[in-house]
Amino acid sequence: MSKLNARTIVALVAAGLLAVVAVTAVWVGVAVSKAPAHNPQLTAYAHGTTITVDPFMYCTVRMENCRYGETAPLEVPVGDPVQLSLPDAVSESPWLIQLIYQRPSGEQLDRVLSFADYPNRARALTIESKPEPDLRLIGIEVQLPILARDIATGQESYIPHAAWSIVTPEPEQ
Repeated sequence: MSKLNARTIVALVAAGLLAVVAVTAVWVGVAVSKAPAHNPQLTAYAHGTTITVDPFMYCTVRMENCRYGETAPLEVPVGDPVQLSLPDAVSESPWLIQLIYQRPSGEQLDRVLSFADYPNRARALTIESKPEPDLRLIGIEVQLPILARDIATGQESYIPHAAWSIVTPEPEQ
């Protein structure tokens, strides 16, 4: 029987380590490929409270594989701003934000902001909750729109393929 020399021992150890690394890489690759899809989240902040907002609706740009969630509540005292932090999936796309305001009479007024109103790829936005004395913010919807065509009429319009929804009730006193 022959003795193992140092060179043989080093080669065997290196081969063993290489096999462990290869098996680990394959195992991690399989685990990552089977991981559930993670929808982008945005963050909203008002009056000392931060929430993470999951999509209310999230579809592919072909309106397939749609997943639905819920509207997130964020209490906003009258006059306090809401700050939004947009994930890359939103800030790097053409987006719209629909702001829903309400007058004391109950009448609702919508205002729309878009990526064109802000510097390129803005990630942080401040929304006024009371832009006029008789208006109060009651909801925010961040949307990623796509162009859609009505097959019957040929008319084109924009519809969201993804949306994040926040309701902004006043805090209870």
